[in-house]
Amino acid sequence: MNDPSDRRFHYPFINCTNCGPRFSIIESLPYDRPNTSMKIFEMCDECKAEYENPLDRRFHAQPIACPKCGPHVEFLDTQEGKKILGEEPINATADRIREGKIVALKGLGGFQLIVDARDNEAVNRLRDRKHRDEKPFALMFPSIESIKEICDLSGLEKRLLLSPESPIVLLKKKMNIEYGIAESVAPDNPYLGIMLPYTPLHHLLLNELNFPIVATSGNISEEPMCIDEEEAFEKLGGIADYFLIHNRPIVRQVDDSIVRIVLDREMVLRRARGYAPLPITLSESEDNEKSILAVGGHLKNNIALKIGSNVFVSQYIGDLSTESAYKTFVKVIDDFKTLYNSEPSEVVSDMHPAYLSTNYAKSITDNHRSVQHHYAHIASCRTENQVTGTALGVAWDGTGFGLDGTIWGGEFFISDENTFSHVAQFRQFQLPGGEKAIKESRRSAIGILYELYGAEIFNDVLLFEEMNFNDNELEIIKSMLDKNINSPRTSSAGRLFDAVSSLLGISHCSNYEGQSAMKLEFAVDKNESGKYHFELKENGKFIIDWQAMIESIIDDRKNGVDVTKISTKFHNTLSEIILNISEILSEEKVVLSGGCFQNIYLTEKTVELLENKNHKVYVHQRIPPNDGGIALGQIAAADIKYSEFDLSSIKSYQNY
Repeated sequence: MNDPSDRRFHYPFINCTNCGPRFSIIESLPYDRPNTSMKIFEMCDECKAEYENPLDRRFHAQPIACPKCGPHVEFLDTQEGKKILGEEPINATADRIREGKIVALKGLGGFQLIVDARDNEAVNRLRDRKHRDEKPFALMFPSIESIKEICDLSGLEKRLLLSPESPIVLLKKKMNIEYGIAESVAPDNPYLGIMLPYTPLHHLLLNELNFPIVATSGNISEEPMCIDEEEAFEKLGGIADYFLIHNRPIVRQVDDSIVRIVLDREMVLRRARGYAPLPITLSESEDNEKSILAVGGHLKNNIALKIGSNVFVSQYIGDLSTESAYKTFVKVIDDFKTLYNSEPSEVVSDMHPAYLSTNYAKSITDNHRSVQHHYAHIASCRTENQVTGTALGVAWDGTGFGLDGTIWGGEFFISDENTFSHVAQFRQFQLPGGEKAIKESRRSAIGILYELYGAEIFNDVLLFEEMNFNDNELEIIKSMLDKNINSPRTSSAGRLFDAVSSLLGISHCSNYEGQSAMKLEFAVDKNESGKYHFELKENGKFIIDWQAMIESIIDDRKNGVDVTKISTKFHNTLSEIILNISEILSEEKVVLSGGCFQNIYLTEKTVELLENKNHKVYVHQRIPPNDGGIALGQIAAADIKYSEFDLSSIKSYQNY
């Protein structure tokens, strides 16, 4: 590509048998050119000779092409949607980015929105147009050396960045330096999501620019990324100033994967390009004859299809909260059935009766089963790690429909290959406003305070001034709690994180999922070893009572204890809770799953405590711990039966 004497010099679609697109261009199996979107490009004599030569690096490289016979790029303006004549497209793109313009680039698996990552004004303009207030943007850097200038980079992180998967990797910013990156890229966040160029087109653009760019999904916030020009002009025309497009059709949208290093190994947080749809192999004990479709959850949705002993897990689809996301969800299901030539005999979904995915599953078959959300998390991690025998599963996240109809999220299970039992959970509290509390962590704080002190908390004027509530809002919230209207009870660990974040004045509201909990994690001081007291009670299962912990947190705050110390003690207490439950139940194997275990400090601290007591701990690697792992878990748990937990079989736990 960089050789002026080569016929593919600066050609943005160069590839060989070891690289190039596959999942985003294939229409059906087997993977042959007539079954891909490359079929519209007839090979020239030179490309054909390479393709048919067993000794050539391009032997049977299905996307083989060159400037004479293959796809090409065009540079268009937004207003007219017409080609700008007289300018070389990639150079023109680079020039506009230098000027602070926003460019919609058609990439490997969909459109990306590109802007100069150093230009605060340009990044804020992108935020305004995309309706994305504070959620961090992904960055693309020209080289490893340029990344090292602003981020700490371990050998494992470098290997990930340079891997064939080439994901976005979450990297810690270096301390006390001028970053050269606009603060608006990742406001109040010590991490940056960074990737390297992974297609010839990206390499050519970054070679020309030689500075980092924002490279975020080409969509309106919360919608799937656009994959064809007509859709892009319609949806991105109000965001982008220019378009860099090509004429190779994208068969399916494939977003960039997101990965971070946890416990010195990779943990995939968003599974898409480079990872999907690579299968997870089931154990020999599984029923390998049935074909099963799992439709996943509502947030971070993906789907999975079991064929024989393999489960093919789809690319990240997103939150099924918009019409376009739901249409993509249905399209991916139809796409998988066509791609793998399979008509599932059974469909598995979440238990939540209001999930669109659940209702879809019920609408397409009578042979439908549902799996409890949090046990699906555990089954997912068990399956990925091929855990056999009895294990304790810890499923902590924000929201999931419980077996008792309440909102779960701080759950413990004992399971084996055939059964699972619910053995412990956090003490429940009310969430005033229901779903509204997900975006307003201050509502979780009020719910916990109301659980502890009743209506008298509404006399604390200073508390509610800090939380920025007005009198009318407080009156409505008090009425909801008093009358138990739109205030569902929850055991959610995620909402517990939110409540503490608000009580500490760190974050009262979230502009994107998990923001308040993330800010609480960012406040951790790894040198602090303190922890708070908690109690275990019985109510058919162990109930973890957080009252003493919350009261101590409030006292520490009133006494001026630094919030970093309080945050760390809170995290340490949560890890201690998991250790104590594991010891009480005498379970050697412990499985950790759910969105809370994206928190690197919580996960590493918990594993450290458990391994020091000779427990064997399993965490996610190639399947996300968040709801992106639910579909796999639904298949793995489809035949697992629930059984009641017998507390009387447990040894005395009073010493804990």
